[in-house]
Amino acid sequence: MNVLPKIESTETEVDSNLAAVSEVEAGIRDFVRNDVAYLRRPMAVNPTEATLDPNAEATVNNVNSLIQRVAGTSLSEIENLISELEALRELLHAEGQRVQREISGYAQLSQAAMNSTRMIADNVQQWKRTADGLRNG
Repeated sequence: MNVLPKIESTETEVDSNLAAVSEVEAGIRDFVRNDVAYLRRPMAVNPTEATLDPNAEATVNNVNSLIQRVAGTSLSEIENLISELEALRELLHAEGQRVQREISGYAQLSQAAMNSTRMIADNVQQWKRTADGLRNG
């Protein structure tokens, strides 16, 4: 797993995300300024005359599109992270199973080595008794 290219791409993504966040903040500030200015204007008596200022409507649309862009980028990053984490979980699960198999194999090998050593020691002890019996007898 090569980490370095991912770090470089993450840095550029962070920079672009920061730029998008700055754009959203600027759009929200403009929207609030226009909204406050709109609220300070005297209201028309006829409700049909009280329409949104075209600039305010354009600002609302601009803020909405900026929010959708930032949210879309964030959602795609979250989805990518989730898929990477799922792949990593599967890898760790497979490695855990492999390690369990290796440990089981080593335990069986160790048990076989102990049994062989015990048999050899018993045989050597028997030979020693036989040799001692022949010398004394």
